[in-house]
Amino acid sequence: MNNTSVDGSAPQAATRPASEALNSDPVVLELRGVTRHFGSGDRRVQAVDGVDLSIRRGEVVALLGPNGAGKTTTLDMLLGLTQPSTGSVQVLGVTPEQATSSGAIGAVLQTGGLLGDLTVAETVRLIASLYGAGATTRVPEVMDRADLGHLARRRVSKCSGGEQQRVKFALAMVSDPDILVLDEPTAGMDVTARRHFWDVMRADADAGRTIVFATHYLEEAEQFARRTVVMHRGAVVADAPTALLRASLGERSVSATVDAAGAALVTRLDATDGVLDIRLDGDRLSLRAADSDAVARILLDHGAHDLEIAAPTLETAFTALTEN
Repeated sequence: MNNTSVDGSAPQAATRPASEALNSDPVVLELRGVTRHFGSGDRRVQAVDGVDLSIRRGEVVALLGPNGAGKTTTLDMLLGLTQPSTGSVQVLGVTPEQATSSGAIGAVLQTGGLLGDLTVAETVRLIASLYGAGATTRVPEVMDRADLGHLARRRVSKCSGGEQQRVKFALAMVSDPDILVLDEPTAGMDVTARRHFWDVMRADADAGRTIVFATHYLEEAEQFARRTVVMHRGAVVADAPTALLRASLGERSVSATVDAAGAALVTRLDATDGVLDIRLDGDRLSLRAADSDAVARILLDHGAHDLEIAAPTLETAFTALTEN
């Protein structure tokens, strides 16, 4: 499987390059006109509202959005755990239920318990046995990849939240799935465990496995995802390569120490096109600018020093897309 880019709409993000749009790798996950509501009447909640989404083989996609955006419900529909109210969902050309039962898609979810009385090794062996001899032979490898070797004889009930997340990761991998769906996979993990987890995921992505993950850690999306989909109030509000989405706002952050020239610089910069959010805190001036080079020249010409220029972050883009 090859690593690929995206083919699909990007409602509020920059348009993707034509070379990516012409990608010929097959679509492995597809949602068309998908809605999902819960309850009725005054208690009706529209969790997902008209989602169209195609993901190709080998893509690494981050699904972002505030609480209640519809991320988990969307992932649940990809796994066949809940049915769409309208629209269609396909995984590798079949229903999510068929893909899940065959082991073609694996998942690490926030919900769903583990059997606390079993040891970690017993738990992994038990789930592997459901997929046949091939999966059983993969148990040692999966235990190692999830960094569970030293926990093999510990009862699951004695594992921390982060350790239980690693057990779930091992269970997701025993069938050697083509697709991994991860819902807040590193929740509860310490920094070292999170780093190990993403090292493993990066290797899988490089080998061509398709990975879709929802996370609250924007830095995880920024560092790992090649494509980011942002959901808000049940709808997709942006869909683009992560770097392109990050840069879509255009402005860079600029700051400098201005000493006694602060007031004059604020007046000068306030009259400059493309300069936003000017703030003067003591002798430190900060702003956002479409043309950071031009602003830097103005600052340096007025004796400013300790100049810093930073590119937009994914957090900036995310906030702009979901703040209303």
